[in-house]
Amino acid sequence: MKTTKIVFYASTGLFTLLMLFSTSMYIFNHEEIIKAFTSFGYPAYLIYPLATAKVLGLIAIWFFQKKNIVEWAYAGFFFNALLAFFAHYMIGDGEQMGAVMAMVLLMTSYFFSKKINA
Repeated sequence: MKTTKIVFYASTGLFTLLMLFSTSMYIFNHEEIIKAFTSFGYPAYLIYPLATAKVLGLIAIWFFQKKNIVEWAYAGFFFNALLAFFAHYMIGDGEQMGAVMAMVLLMTSYFFSKKINA
């Protein structure tokens, strides 16, 4: 059980850092992110709602006890990482490794959270 908790906290912590870095880029490097989003074919107005959703999702994963809310947060992050991977892959910019890392950390966090709460 101790190893399970260590893996959960390590993967969730690293995932949190990755999402906070992503969110900070949305806010502090807004012009570059607008260029990236428009190159993917996404509207720029999605940047701030996506940043807000990421922060709320992290809060849900770390602090909420209701399993439904936590499940929705994990699902939202899963689809975000999956769509980010394919967006980068389809335009061929070679930047999809961040999404792959996010997916691995997210899935590790999810499966080990299930073991802890079982």
